[in-house]
Amino acid sequence: MSQIADPVQFKEEGNKHFQAGEIDKAIECYTKAIKSCKDKKALAVIYRNRSACFLKKENYNNAVSDASKAIDVDAADIKALYRRCQALEKLGKLDMAFKDVQRCATLEPKNKTFLETLRRLGADIQQKVMILKTTFSTDSRVQNMFDILFSDESDKEKQEKAANNLIVLAREDAGAERIFQNNGVPLLVQLIDTGKPEMILAAIRTLSGMCTGHRARATAIIHTVGISKLCSIMAVDNEEIVLATANLFQCVYDSLSGGDKRNYGKEEALVLGKRRHLSRFEFRDILLALLEMIASKKVSGHGRDQALNLLTKNVPRKDKKNTDNSKGLFTIDHGLKKILKVCGQVPDLPDQLPLTENTQLIASVLLNKLYDDMRCDPERDHFRDTCDEYIKSKFDPNDMDRNIHAINTLSGILQGPFDVGNVLAGRQGVMEMMVALCGSEREVDQLVAVEALIHASTKTSKASFFISNGVTLLKDMYKKTKNEKIKIRALVGLCKLGSAGGDDYSMRQFAEGSTEKLAKQCRKWLCNPTLDVRTRKWAVEGLAYLTNDADVKDDFVEDEAALRAMFELAKSKDKTILYAVACTLVNCTNSYDKKEIIPEMVQLAKFSKQHVPEQHPKDKKDFIERRVKRLLKAGVTSALAVMVKADNSILTDQTKEMLARVFLALAEDIKDRGTIVAQGGGRALLPLALEGTDKGKIKASHALAKIAAVSNPEIAFPAERIYEVVRPLVSLLNTERDGLENFEALLGLTNLAALNDKLRVKILKEKALPEIENYMFEEHDQIRQAATECMCNLVCCKEVQDRYLEDGNDKLKLLVLLCGEDDVQLQRAAAGALAMLTAAQKKLAVKITKTGQWLEIIQRLCIHDNPEIQHRGLVTVFNMLDADEQLAKKLIECELLEILTYVAKLEDNPKKQDAINAAQNNSS
Repeated sequence: MSQIADPVQFKEEGNKHFQAGEIDKAIECYTKAIKSCKDKKALAVIYRNRSACFLKKENYNNAVSDASKAIDVDAADIKALYRRCQALEKLGKLDMAFKDVQRCATLEPKNKTFLETLRRLGADIQQKVMILKTTFSTDSRVQNMFDILFSDESDKEKQEKAANNLIVLAREDAGAERIFQNNGVPLLVQLIDTGKPEMILAAIRTLSGMCTGHRARATAIIHTVGISKLCSIMAVDNEEIVLATANLFQCVYDSLSGGDKRNYGKEEALVLGKRRHLSRFEFRDILLALLEMIASKKVSGHGRDQALNLLTKNVPRKDKKNTDNSKGLFTIDHGLKKILKVCGQVPDLPDQLPLTENTQLIASVLLNKLYDDMRCDPERDHFRDTCDEYIKSKFDPNDMDRNIHAINTLSGILQGPFDVGNVLAGRQGVMEMMVALCGSEREVDQLVAVEALIHASTKTSKASFFISNGVTLLKDMYKKTKNEKIKIRALVGLCKLGSAGGDDYSMRQFAEGSTEKLAKQCRKWLCNPTLDVRTRKWAVEGLAYLTNDADVKDDFVEDEAALRAMFELAKSKDKTILYAVACTLVNCTNSYDKKEIIPEMVQLAKFSKQHVPEQHPKDKKDFIERRVKRLLKAGVTSALAVMVKADNSILTDQTKEMLARVFLALAEDIKDRGTIVAQGGGRALLPLALEGTDKGKIKASHALAKIAAVSNPEIAFPAERIYEVVRPLVSLLNTERDGLENFEALLGLTNLAALNDKLRVKILKEKALPEIENYMFEEHDQIRQAATECMCNLVCCKEVQDRYLEDGNDKLKLLVLLCGEDDVQLQRAAAGALAMLTAAQKKLAVKITKTGQWLEIIQRLCIHDNPEIQHRGLVTVFNMLDADEQLAKKLIECELLEILTYVAKLEDNPKKQDAINAAQNNSS
């Protein structure tokens, strides 16, 4: 009895303390009562009382907790509800407090306290909503961010957060417009003027977001900020800022040159006034500013690279059908000599322009693009004459520095428009100057001369001259010099001349074993970590030529240390090495184009005493496969994945094509494709399949198809990349493509179509369906089977079902007839498609009967030896029975009923259980 009285006694004592204002003692008594109380209703009252104590103590969280425990016992406990409401209001949770007092007012509608609290909370909530709207409105957010950025009191973390928020806001059209309308551009210019790198970067990226896809804002920004100011920002020695500014230039150019097709009406008129576009003269102002940058000593190496990149991307015509090449001609007239000046820089000499490892190659690429942009011979003659005039003006018998500048300029031209460089190399005095420089005592003279000789002997027809005149000179330099830098370049020159016969075994330029010795020395230098990257790069250049010889490439892939050293160089900042690495890998995998040898033509050539190329014994299939395995083991895929990420100005379309060829060779063996996926090969192939030469895109797409055909696409192409795979695969369905390409593309699409409806819709949007239907008629068994399997996965899509429902086509008839073929795989795919179509559309179940011999074909499916095919046939019958009463009667009256009864009575068999269950469903 005392146990029952204890909680009551504690509660009474608590009440007395509470009335006396002794809140702490009251809480202590109520807590003791809670510990000893077993009755739920009494416990709820004690919790409610303690909640009142906590309210007095302003311990609002505990007050809410105790009141909630009381309400859990009695949801209509009005005192507990009101106390919780008071605590929640103090905690700022007005919406929850409002719900509690609303409940109180419902229980006691005439209670003035409840009604007054309800009114007050309602007004407070409305006010809070208005404040939140104001606080989080875009205008307010923009202003707040600028306030934080300009405030000296704001800490660095807050400023970085505000800067990032501004960038994110600018990438949304509504946010960009609010920044623009709220005097954002002048404020961003002020932010740039602070001189703080992180503020400049944030401002430039915000301006890029505002320009993207919006002609009016882009025009206003370029006029407000100014071309000269942007160029001065891009000239700084900060790679991040330089890249961001180059991106801003590109965004402005894209928006103003037709990249934005939208009509903004009054909004555009407000921003631009009477001006609708930047005039041609203003475009030329941008070009002149960029051309001025590339020859200025005040510009950093990174800034010069990006200026050259912008010219490369935007000056040459993207479509040669466009007859307007005025931008190219203007650039040649006002900037060709400035580009040549960059090509001729010799970093080892004093008073040179600041450069990066990639600058001169980027300049050579620009020269090549400009020359290709010429439309007629007079334009090409003008280009060549300007180059000739520039080089001649630099030759000076009294100034060796000017001479090596001229020769280095020629090297740059030879790496770009080779035909122009080749003509200039043949001019009187040029070769003589190269020979004289080779004999100079200065290291820099010899380096420049040897590199020029190497670039001049690129083509076999030209190399014959150097083989007869330059081999002795290079051998002397190689043997006599003690300077490793000169020795390795002389060696590369010998390598290049030694490979002039390509992979033709009978056309070796040097004696047996000479090329292997040269290659061995190249590998030795390549693996020497004490040499600088620029010197080791030349070892790869040498191997790029020597690996035309099968003995050399076989020895090279056996040397895992050399392979790994080359891959590490490919991942370095110096991207000028990419082409040489790509060449070496193409040679090692034999992934270059080979002309088909027709035996009759070979006999005819021998009879007429013409030269017939011979295949090296180590260029046979089994040797190639072994080399591929060794490359994969050494980590070639991860190196390729890094190479693909290089800037487009360095990673030319030709280099991309070579990388695509290597990927295709690596993916040849189905067992190696998992390794390629694991090392990032799937992701790396996507850009190669979407950009580059037509041949390169096809090779990359084929490699993608090989991977997609056998791998889980969700692992090989994670996240949104999986949707990018569809277009390259569909491109391989073109009837002009090779049969193997068609087949593997269909397998890849089948895998993708099996995943989800979004992918199936993507396949349809890429207009693949007509091509897939076409291949279902193909005579080649495997291609027809692959197309049918792909269709089997696509019929889940409503759009495909609608095509089968259309009148006047034989699509369903074809599926029924394919079910009657002898090929088990083909039957299974066709029967699966038929089962799914008839399950989704009852009209198609009836439409089956319009095919001749349909009943015999369906009966054959139902008694097929293959359980999977039998199951699909029985499901189709079930769908037909369910679709139409007359059809059901017809099916029951024929032999099909006996077949169903027989199958339904079969003993349980795990292999045939699905078919037995389907038959039992039909029988019932």
